[in-house]
Amino acid sequence: MTTTTPPVTLDDVRSAAARLKGVAHHTPVLRSRTLDALVGADAHLKCENFQRVGAFKFRGAYNAASRLTPDQLSRGIAAYSSGNHAQAVALAARELGTTAVIVMPEDAPPSKRAATEGYGAEIVTYDRYSGDRVAVAEALAAERRLTLVPPYEHPHVIAGQGTAALELVEYTGELDVLLTPVGGGGLIAGSATAVKGLHPATRVIGVEPEAGDDTKRSLETGRRVSIPVPRTIADGQALHTPGELTFSLNRRLLDGIVLVGDDEIKDAMRFAFERLKIVLEPSGATPLAALLTGRAGPLPPRVGLILSGGNIDAERFARLCAPGD
Repeated sequence: MTTTTPPVTLDDVRSAAARLKGVAHHTPVLRSRTLDALVGADAHLKCENFQRVGAFKFRGAYNAASRLTPDQLSRGIAAYSSGNHAQAVALAARELGTTAVIVMPEDAPPSKRAATEGYGAEIVTYDRYSGDRVAVAEALAAERRLTLVPPYEHPHVIAGQGTAALELVEYTGELDVLLTPVGGGGLIAGSATAVKGLHPATRVIGVEPEAGDDTKRSLETGRRVSIPVPRTIADGQALHTPGELTFSLNRRLLDGIVLVGDDEIKDAMRFAFERLKIVLEPSGATPLAALLTGRAGPLPPRVGLILSGGNIDAERFARLCAPGD
């Protein structure tokens, strides 16, 4: 009998954690008796909105970029992203003494673009509804001899993202269920690798916006499915197909995907602000929305959530959280 080693393992996540020590924030785990009473379970919220750049993405970006050769670093890094990975690569490049060029959609949130430029990156834009960001970034990287650090299709990126869940279960102990946002699939692939590597019985459930259910459809059909580019407030999850590498991991590790609507995401953002006293961007609030609405199904006693980010400008936050919006 032969076995195939998966492209990302628990040891890879632990190696990433060692590399990130003293560089990435060890983010807090929030508890709320009000939330526990509402959902009938003990909820443990891993607050990646307090991570550097305001999102979990710094973990994977730095883990991957820090492993480049001196020659690669001297030529610079390229990336493509709607915002959080853009900021993460820009900051990682600055920390490592190199430069970054980021391909971003023209309609990326202004606050995310401004933050990316603030970290020193050059921005190249494209139309997300008609253009191919991967093709644009690959052509740019080839032309300028840059090393491309993708947002999720890379073992070191996935391993880095998994360190958030690793920290969570090292702090809380074994969880019955982990709820994690799903965009390209890197966060949940790394999270499932870490959590199931330590506690195989833990169920890992992904959360997607209703308009962006590409991973759910793909898991149901057993192959990667493409959908039209989603129009959802959860811009960090507005992807049309799962990554090839991430899907190869997620189809083996995940226990299911649930969907939440934009109005439910807004309600979760408002609850987080009013009752938990934290700011979440729409993508970061999707697991909380699944918890509050019961979309995650009957809950066992111990539930973990990865609240993936809090990058949203004040005007948009106020508009989305306004009653009746």
